[in-house]
Amino acid sequence: MARITKTEYEILSAFRYALRQFLRFSEEAAQSMGLTPQQHQALLSIKGFPGRDKITVKELSERMQIQHHSAVGLVNRLEAQGLLTREPSRADRRQVYVKLSAQGTALLEQLSSIHKEELHRMLPELQKLFEQLSGDKSDLLKTL
Repeated sequence: MARITKTEYEILSAFRYALRQFLRFSEEAAQSMGLTPQQHQALLSIKGFPGRDKITVKELSERMQIQHHSAVGLVNRLEAQGLLTREPSRADRRQVYVKLSAQGTALLEQLSSIHKEELHRMLPELQKLFEQLSGDKSDLLKTL
């Protein structure tokens, strides 16, 4: 295994710091709109699921890396807030899909818009860090 240089530690630390800044921004943005960070992540996971706008609770639990029963509780709370709806599967009655309501879609759109702005603001710094990590002088990415 290749040794990590002091410069590489500094770059990794700066990258981790930038990620944490974005996550804190995201947490605060969600809370300012009456959502927990986990609820925001759930809405984004549902709307951003590849190929469709609805997902099963099992798929949601996988996307969020939480236990199935935790996903059920999260869905229950979001449904009670009017942010999503349940839809039984036509193919398998044991399966239930969850889909954002109009209110949930509008809220997620607002949050996603400000997240895009923040990512755009951070882009130059992140690009610089990626370039430093992947530069010819650093084999760091190969070791991770």
